[in-house]
Amino acid sequence: MMARAAMTEKELVLPLSVVSRADVGQLTRELEALESAVRRATASKDDKPLPTSRLLDDISAQNKLNLLQPADRAALKTFLAMISSKAPLLHFSFSSDPSPRFLAKLLTWLRTEIDDKVLLHIGLEPALGAGCVLRTTNRYFDFSLRQHFEKQGEMLLSTLREKAE
Repeated sequence: MMARAAMTEKELVLPLSVVSRADVGQLTRELEALESAVRRATASKDDKPLPTSRLLDDISAQNKLNLLQPADRAALKTFLAMISSKAPLLHFSFSSDPSPRFLAKLLTWLRTEIDDKVLLHIGLEPALGAGCVLRTTNRYFDFSLRQHFEKQGEMLLSTLREKAE
């Protein structure tokens, strides 16, 4: 019993496969479905495999949770509720879909340097050209090629005029 009490007190970790609030919501719904399936299996003495997804498998494996144990399911449910309500959310906009490899690198850096519970919201803004736009709750950063050209517009126009003469 002491091991289970320590499990609920230990800090759980988000795997890199959990990127957004939508992923956290999906995990919460899957955990509820798993809870129902465990109750049904216990009541009917059924040996059917329990429904799990890659996300649920990832988070349980990384945190060494046995989702057949009620204490581990409760700890994960509490952790997901905390992540859903309190995790920092960064909105990134790119001109095209970023690759999964790039997102993994970005998320690794953010969770190492900024906050280990940070979540991302990825959007598309084709007019950016290249680069990205980052929004937080109180800041806006434009690292796009469009913004760079707007800042350097006069220099670009004067250079073009000189070449035309």
